[in-house]
Amino acid sequence: MRFYRMIVLLIAAAAIGYGAPETITARAATNTVKSVSKSSRTGLKLPRFVSLRADEVNVRAGPGVRYPVKWVFVRRHLPVEITAEFETWRKVRDSSGAEGWVHRAMLISRRNVVVVDKQTTIRRRPKGDSPAIARLNPGMVARVEECDAFWCNVTVQGYDGWLRRDGVWGLYPDERPK
Repeated sequence: MRFYRMIVLLIAAAAIGYGAPETITARAATNTVKSVSKSSRTGLKLPRFVSLRADEVNVRAGPGVRYPVKWVFVRRHLPVEITAEFETWRKVRDSSGAEGWVHRAMLISRRNVVVVDKQTTIRRRPKGDSPAIARLNPGMVARVEECDAFWCNVTVQGYDGWLRRDGVWGLYPDERPK
């Protein structure tokens, strides 16, 4: 009899919107996401950097299409940091610290950086006195080919060269992507 009463209460609660399946799923998703920290279901390290696959990427308040869109990224190849995973959804953070959820299909593993400080210079070789090839303004995105402790070999808008790691976002201090 107790079981029957509980079923009736759940059906009544669902009918008026309390404890609806979406709500229960959302709470479960939130709790699961908080438990993910250093490793992920995919076996890839968390956090990690990736880039946006498309020109427009919806960023949602939670891991699923039932959550509202908080904002839309409008920049293909922009680097973002994955901080958590839930099923096919990835919690990402951008260079300004804003966080939200995107579907994994909207992300690629290509490594890019974005200029966040003042204007930076791409040089022919990884030396401060090497000839300048191009200047990058804040907000410009460059594809990373490889990095050492202080410099990264990058490609941006047809220019190939080296830029200093400081002043860009999308790399961890001890990381050496190749």
